[in-house]
Formats: sequence, structure tokens, C-alpha cells
Amino acid sequence: MSQKIKWGILGLGKIAGKFCDGLQHAYNAELYAVASRDLNKAEEFAAEFEAEKSYDSYEGLLKDEQVQVVYIATPHAFHHELAIKCIEHGKAVLCEKPFALNYKQAGEMISLAREKNVFIMEALWTAFLPHFRDLETKFKNMEYGKLKSLKADFGFPAEFDETKRLFNKSLGGGSLLDIGIYPVFLAYRLLGMPNRITAEAQLAETGVDESCDIKFHYDQNIEVELTSTFKEKTPTEAILEFEESKVIMNSRFHEPTSITTHKDGKHEVRDYGVENNGYTYEAEHVGEMLLNNKTESDIWSTENTLELMQLLDSIRKEIKLEY
Repeated sequence: MSQKIKWGILGLGKIAGKFCDGLQHAYNAELYAVASRDLNKAEEFAAEFEAEKSYDSYEGLLKDEQVQVVYIATPHAFHHELAIKCIEHGKAVLCEKPFALNYKQAGEMISLAREKNVFIMEALWTAFLPHFRDLETKFKNMEYGKLKSLKADFGFPAEFDETKRLFNKSLGGGSLLDIGIYPVFLAYRLLGMPNRITAEAQLAETGVDESCDIKFHYDQNIEVELTSTFKEKTPTEAILEFEESKVIMNSRFHEPTSITTHKDGKHEVRDYGVENNGYTYEAEHVGEMLLNNKTESDIWSTENTLELMQLLDSIRKEIKLEY
């Protein structure tokens, strides 16, 4: 029987439920403990996902010596503080995206993890999904040819409510950090850091971006247009135009999906046969890293996270939004 890593969960909202759905299918994981300030919520969540322990405080979970790795699934604004506490307790960390509110916070989290020799990773689950890994490999091997343009979007209608996380500045709200991170991640992962960024946004009454249109500028004259919005449902796909082919990461491109390739007058749709909700892949990867005594991922490194945070900071500087 293979060794299993014992997981603890901080923050028991919607994303934590999705992650735990995936975690249940991970061959090297055991959901051991969950924590919420509301004990009833913690007990209900523990019962639903078969966790052994439930705590009414984050501190209680962090003091539990059985917990080996903590998944932080709270609103963005609490990631920095909680990651620091996890590291100080010697717990490995998988922190939901965005990793932090800004580059400075991310740097502090990563520096402490390195100092204490503790594993830390941003939960950018798309980086671990089969369709994305396949596209990334083929792209880097130039199997599609030379790229001319990349367009990616993510949008859904969200009713304005200044108290809710999406629109609350104190909770790190706004479309860019919540969903725009996926188009930005895609461009960064395939093309690296741009030479220049231009961006425009529509700001909500609370000062966060309700929608954001971004352009990355590269030496190779590749056209890169990225969009995020809370104003309407968008296709939520990624279209890559090459000189002699076209590749579409079908909706929704950031989660398990198919890829359509148009080349030589033919088109092929490839489905990747993902049987679970996709969160299993990043969970298993974290387990593999820990079982091999690694302190960071060999797929999505802390340097990757720092560069992504740098990009998000640069975009927010363009749209005059500071956290």
C-alpha cells in the first residue's frame, strides 16, 4: 500500500469542496482535518468528505501534529497571514490562487518557506491538467508551428454586492485576481514575461475591477489579448492562431476540457478522458513532491508564482488598482 499524505483544509467554502472532491480520488492523499470558525460547518464538511478531525479554529488544526500539508482555501486577503502561520508550524502549504494580494506578500511567504525548508506551492491547478500539459509540450516542441496570436477570456455575470468577496476590496476582490489570473497564466506559461503590458478596466463602485482587458507585448509581434469580466458570460476559451494551424482550448479552458486543432483543412477534437473534477492532479503532485522530500514543485515553481504575481501587479498598476 502506497504511503498517504495527511491533508488539512483551512476555509471551507465552495472551492474547498471542489478540491476535496478531487482529493478523494488522489492515490497518495488522505483528508485528515478541516477547520472553520464555525464548528458546525467544520463538522458537516468533515462528515461530507470523510475527514477524521474537525476544528473550530485554524490554530487548532495547525497544532495537530498529524497534519502534513495544509490547503488554504480562504478569500485572497487571508492567504499571506495563514501561509505564514502554516510555515511557522512546519506545515507544507498548497495555497489557492491568487497566491497573495501582491508581489511583496508572495515574496515574504516564499522567503519564509525557503528559510524554514518547508514546501509551498500556489494551487494553479490548470498547470497540472492533462489537456494543458499536452498543449504546453506540443507548443514548446513547435508541433503547431509559429504562433501569431493568443486570445483568452473568462467571464460570468455576477450581481454587484459590495459585501461579497468578488466586489469587496478588503477581501482582494475584482475580476483580475479571481478569474483573469487564468488567461494571464496561460500567456505567461506559453510565452514567458512580456516586454510591455497595457490594460484597461471598468471599476465597480467599490474600486475593484469589474472587467479587465489586457494586452501583452512581445518581441516576436505575437498578438496577445486577455479578458476577464463579471459583467457577462463569455466563451471562456483560449484560441491560439499559428501560421499554418489553429488550436482552441474549448470552454472552459482552465478546467478539464477538450482541444480542437485545425490544420491542413482538417479538424481534430481531442478529449483527455478526465474522470474526476481535475483537482486530483495538483493534489497528487503535491503528495509526490512531499514523499520525495521536495520543498517546491518541479512543474509550478515558486519562481513561476513570483513572476505571475509581478504580472498581476503590473496590470493593476495600469488600471490604477492597489491592494
